[in-house]
Amino acid sequence: MAVRTDRTPLVVVGDALLDRDLTGTADRLAPDAPVPVVQECAERIRPGGAALAAYLAARDGREVTLIAGVGEDPAGLALRELLAPWLKLIPLPLTGTVPEKTRVLAQDRPVVRLDRGGGRVREATDEARDALGCARAVLVSDYGRGAADALRDVLAARPPLVWDPHPRGGPPVPGTRLVTPAEKEAHGFAPSEGRPGGGLRATALNAAALVRDWRVAAVTVTLGSRGALLSYGEHPLLVPAPAAHHGDSCGAGDRFAAT
Repeated sequence: MAVRTDRTPLVVVGDALLDRDLTGTADRLAPDAPVPVVQECAERIRPGGAALAAYLAARDGREVTLIAGVGEDPAGLALRELLAPWLKLIPLPLTGTVPEKTRVLAQDRPVVRLDRGGGRVREATDEARDALGCARAVLVSDYGRGAADALRDVLAARPPLVWDPHPRGGPPVPGTRLVTPAEKEAHGFAPSEGRPGGGLRATALNAAALVRDWRVAAVTVTLGSRGALLSYGEHPLLVPAPAAHHGDSCGAGDRFAAT
């Protein structure tokens, strides 16, 4: 069956990260501590956070504008270079540097993650407000580093289509069409710290409570290989995943929200 892809230009608002993977092999422990020795590491850098969501949408053939905090620090310059061939970037001023997340992997399994750079968006710009005000489709990819907060008044006036939340970020603006928390996030966001117990019934109750509490049109809770649960406040719909792929799940939530 042919699938029609919507080519409406997309504006992504959120917090950009630089992701770095150091991938090697480990077959022994260090002599001075019980930790694996990862050797022959190959390095790969890629956009992260809102920048990954925007990048994936652009790679799918959509016209994309990214509004995010990106400075002139080394991580910010690397991020600009990665994004330049694919999309338009409207940078927001940062206090600090672009956050970097470095994962060390052995046999494609994470061993440790190293974080640095605590940059937060300082303020909105007129260019960002203008681009957002006339956008036809908006995705908010909120990683809790200030981009959504800085533009909250504009977002509230024209609620976005999709809001991908983060435990450190604020709630979506009322009127948002769809919010896409993961299962653990939905439990944490739900009033009274989520419904007791687990399973699909608790997830459905949490999703319904969030629709009412956030005053949004719908909530989709992503469930990994089990698919996703869609709620408009009642009569939830479980949508199974068409296929399950074992391996690195990093970026799966960004792909879901962007799609």
